Amino acid sequence: MLGSEGRREEPNLSSRYRAIAALLLVPLVIFAFFTYGSAIATRAYMQEASAQAGTALRLAVSALSGHLNRYEALPALIADHDDIKELVSAPEDMALRGAANLYLKEINGLLKSSDIYVVKPDGETIAASNYDGPGSFVGQNFNYRPYFQEAIEGRQARFYALGTTSLKRGYYFSAPIRVGADIRGVIVFKVDIDMIESSWSGGEYKIFVSDPEGIIFMSGSPEWLYGAILPLTADRIARTEASRRYANAKLTALPVTRHRLEPHDLMTLASDRGASEYLVLSHYMPAEDWTVNVLMETSSIRAQARTALVAVFLILCIAGLAVAVIRQRRARLAERMLMQAEARGELERRVEERTADLARVNSRIEEEIAERRMTEQQLRQTQADLIQAGKLAGLGQMSAALSHEFNQPLAAAKTYTDSASVLIDRGRMEEARDNIRRIGGLIDRMASISRHLRNFARKPNEKLGPVSLDEAMRDTLEIIAWRLKAADAELRLDLGTRPPVVRAGSVRLQQVLVNVISNAADAVEGLSDRRIEVSASEEAGKVVLTVRDHGPGVPAAIAERIFDPFFTTKGVGKGLGLGLSISYNIVKDFGGSLTAANHPEGGAVFRIELQSAAGSMPEAAE
Repeated sequence: MLGSEGRREEPNLSSRYRAIAALLLVPLVIFAFFTYGSAIATRAYMQEASAQAGTALRLAVSALSGHLNRYEALPALIADHDDIKELVSAPEDMALRGAANLYLKEINGLLKSSDIYVVKPDGETIAASNYDGPGSFVGQNFNYRPYFQEAIEGRQARFYALGTTSLKRGYYFSAPIRVGADIRGVIVFKVDIDMIESSWSGGEYKIFVSDPEGIIFMSGSPEWLYGAILPLTADRIARTEASRRYANAKLTALPVTRHRLEPHDLMTLASDRGASEYLVLSHYMPAEDWTVNVLMETSSIRAQARTALVAVFLILCIAGLAVAVIRQRRARLAERMLMQAEARGELERRVEERTADLARVNSRIEEEIAERRMTEQQLRQTQADLIQAGKLAGLGQMSAALSHEFNQPLAAAKTYTDSASVLIDRGRMEEARDNIRRIGGLIDRMASISRHLRNFARKPNEKLGPVSLDEAMRDTLEIIAWRLKAADAELRLDLGTRPPVVRAGSVRLQQVLVNVISNAADAVEGLSDRRIEVSASEEAGKVVLTVRDHGPGVPAAIAERIFDPFFTTKGVGKGLGLGLSISYNIVKDFGGSLTAANHPEGGAVFRIELQSAAGSMPEAAE
């Protein structure tokens, strides 16, 4: 056995060396994959993006050419008009000038061009479609413009520039005005290009038009206008200024860096937000002497290439991992088959030991199973005890609530009973019957209170409706009259000329009022100032009912606990600490709020805020 282990040591060492060499090669392979793979993927996505941008370029060139070609033949047609020929034959005739102005203005309106004007051989404008506007061309001299110079020589011409008078960009068409064999003047069409330019804004591509000097004349990005994508050399500036192509516009060189990713042209443009790289496609329009450029940001292209490269890398990793797992399983299988013969004898020897071990383990497992069953039984018993304890606790809370809520009506009923007995003795039977009816009403209210005590457990199901505060307060005073008398408290009630109507439940609202006013009576008992002030007001669709006493107020130390169940500052036997807690939950069920604070002049103020039910008649909600 030792000899065989020694023979296996050498193969294990060689396999370790191979594994180390493979680990060292992994970073190099990954580096080469991402380096060359990134270039290949980027070129592929660049080619696809170039095809898409090429379509956009063709559409832009087609739209621009179509827009301009509409006006190409018009200067020659208008130059052949009799009124125009008569005008250039007698340029000083004011009547002919007026007729030509009106004619040009009418034609300009029909053709929706920018301007049409007639120029004498010396360059002076004698008639224009904008003759009556503030920027009229009449009297302006345009002999410096190439379109005039070429037309006066007998050729039709084109030119694009920023108007020196109107300061508006446009494309100019010009044609000579011939009278017989003589050239007597030039007719000029100025075409507005803003409509085409506005269609380039906000799209996926950035489109602009540059002149032979590399200056941007049209662009979907206004910040690029009159910027140069070629260096602004002295020769370029001189040629531009000679034709006054851009009037007084300030020319600036854009921070552009050009490079190539074969076979694509790329351009990096710096800005305040950082540098952006673009794929550039250009088309030269010889008739207009323009170059239309379409730019597409390469950030998304490179992101797609990186995503595709990472996806391919992950697929290769998964495939490599699968191959490695398969090879490892085969190696393990071969190793197991090799070792099986050697291990068979050892296995037989250990079977008996394992059998004994399994027997001991089985015994321990059986003991553990018995212990777990005992634990489960104890857990079930504990759960049953907890459920029973919860039931007893709930029963205790309900009993305490019933005792608290019934004490006040029972005290009032006792007062009415004693009074009825005295009235009977005196023979005042009608008054005694009235007291008995009041006792019956208190018993009905106690029955309603018992039905609604489940709200303290936060499961209200009763429907709410409009309740008049006047009626609710009247019933409340019947219940707590004895308590106010016992405390010698003075209740001042102000519900306004028209008592508000709130969305609540009648009996439960009485519970809240009884609890809050009773607490106020407890607070002022034995003091010199025993006033309790109850007032109501409407605020933004809400009804606010305030109960203020002139007692010691709410101590800051207990302000946060005043609405907790079973919390009380009264002595033993004088309260269970449930009144305010029950009231708080009832008001919350109504969709309102109950808060307590101290009045600046002393005493506590309880604020009950409820939803207004103005415009509805009170109806039973309990």
